[in-house]
Amino acid sequence: MTLTTRKVMSRRPRRRGALLASAAALLLLRGPVWAAPAAEDPEKLRGLVADDAALQKDSAATQERIDGLDDETQKLLAEYRRVKNETESIQTYSEQIAAQIPSQVEEMQQLERQLQEVEATSRDVLPLMQRMLATLQQFVELDLPFLPEERRKRVNTLLEMMDRANVSISEKFRRIVEAYQIEMEYGRTLEAHEGKLGEGDQARTVQFLRVGRVALMYQTLDQKETGYWDGEKKAWVIDNDYKSAFAKNVAVAKKLGAPDLLVVPVPAPKEVES
Repeated sequence: MTLTTRKVMSRRPRRRGALLASAAALLLLRGPVWAAPAAEDPEKLRGLVADDAALQKDSAATQERIDGLDDETQKLLAEYRRVKNETESIQTYSEQIAAQIPSQVEEMQQLERQLQEVEATSRDVLPLMQRMLATLQQFVELDLPFLPEERRKRVNTLLEMMDRANVSISEKFRRIVEAYQIEMEYGRTLEAHEGKLGEGDQARTVQFLRVGRVALMYQTLDQKETGYWDGEKKAWVIDNDYKSAFAKNVAVAKKLGAPDLLVVPVPAPKEVES
């Protein structure tokens, strides 16, 4: 027992020494582990720092490009949606218009038929308007001689209008009917105005009184002469018996007096031979 123990213990120091010798040899081959950095190491460190900064800068630029592409993508998406909505709206409108086309075609055909009817009506209306104007002109000449210049001018204007191509048939007809309405209104109104009586050097300024189409009277401004138009004689007749009645009638016509019974010369009725 004693011998064995010694042998083991005598081997351990030898093995440990061999390991230390091997480690020392390895350290000599690899060089010193804790040696100070070489002189060029700071330059390498600065290079690494510069490379890291450049990398961060490139990363920031890349991120900025990514953000820009994202904004552009959002704009394109919004534009796409807008164009899509507009396209759908146009498509809906086109469908509505397409649905209206048959109705519009039918309306055009109806208008064409109406135009043909208007052309046929125009051929009938033009002679009618010519007869209406001729009748109106004759009526003005045979009627009581009040406002003669104004009424003749109205008829002459209508006659000239009939030869103008830039006036529609409907407008011509409307103005002729309007002239008839004006003449009809004369028969329902009471009017007093100043005007010329006579022609040339014999013309005098007098006060006229028109009672519808029943009577047409006059009185000089000095009230010394009163008369009326005699339809049978086609001439003016002096009759001072109507002097006071004339003044009263003028006051009623000018709304200076209350409405009252008017005294005017009226031709006696005649018997018509059958």
